[in-house]
Amino acid sequence: MATKVGIIGAGGMARYHVQGFRDAGAEVVAVADVDRGAAQAAADALGIDRVFDDVGVMLGSAALDAATVIVPNAFHAPLSIQALEAGKHVFCEKPPALNAAEVERMITAADRAGKTLMFNFNNRARPESYAMKGFVADGTVGRINSAQARWIRRTGIPGFGGWFTNRSLSGGGPLIDLLHMVDLALYLMGNPEPAHVLGQTFDDFITDKAFKGPWGIPDVEGGVMDVESAAHGFVTFRTGQILSLQVSWAEMVEREEVSVTFQGTRAGGKVQRLFGRDGLDETALDTCELYTQQGGKALNSTVVVEACEDMGRIRSAANFVLAIEGKEEPLNTPDQALALMRIIDALYESASTGRPVAC
Repeated sequence: MATKVGIIGAGGMARYHVQGFRDAGAEVVAVADVDRGAAQAAADALGIDRVFDDVGVMLGSAALDAATVIVPNAFHAPLSIQALEAGKHVFCEKPPALNAAEVERMITAADRAGKTLMFNFNNRARPESYAMKGFVADGTVGRINSAQARWIRRTGIPGFGGWFTNRSLSGGGPLIDLLHMVDLALYLMGNPEPAHVLGQTFDDFITDKAFKGPWGIPDVEGGVMDVESAAHGFVTFRTGQILSLQVSWAEMVEREEVSVTFQGTRAGGKVQRLFGRDGLDETALDTCELYTQQGGKALNSTVVVEACEDMGRIRSAANFVLAIEGKEEPLNTPDQALALMRIIDALYESASTGRPVAC
């Protein structure tokens, strides 16, 4: 019998989740949103039969095995916990929650319910990432000693005064919104345990509408703008590995770059996407490369994989269904999400105090 999934939140990411669930053989049977009109529009567009404006009613009345949470960040933890306590497996959009303490509560709820909790770290599911993880697993790369994670934008603020720029609703700015490359670096490095974080945030352009991105939500006149526009940091791990990171919505850079570069004991490498204009996928150039030495000379190899314009979003959702059905290993675990959020919490604390912070 097919796994039955309900959608919580009628946002734009729903289309990727629905396609991924269906690709894995699941049925998407219901969608709930506090805005019933938005729920109905999503249901009509995605071919979903049942519509709810109350999540609790959907969880109690629809025959669901699982739920996916696609809402503003502040509601990730409470809605995921509500679904877990209703006996559903949960697939939650990124970031996992506002902070590590909320993720701990989500993990407790999943453990008590005996259900799977996963997160949409979709860049782990890109073809480039599968290929590079394979080179790590087979020993080609060796131990990754150091890595650099970047998601940088020149003009990428996603709406002024809306929930993205309101810390109480979002948890922060680009550091928490564009955490994917930090996550991917941790994944390739073997998810080492963080030791210390040193970081700084900047808000130079956060109120300048010349730096607005070509997507996101409408501006809210008089809304809150209390998050960073850029964050830089350095993480040490108990294993001796290190990670540097640069994440921004608005920063004086050449172009948008989404990348992880690493240096291993046997090979280095890079997974990268460059945008010709910020945020427009049709202009993207993808790179996947390995760097080795042979006969005393540098050998740089291009790894050719299939194109993936959705940046792994569909494959990530499919993995959730296949994981709860025991057909694939999960691409991420709650403990990995918790470690990531501890790093983000520590960077914000370091930026506030001006001191390194122990994780």
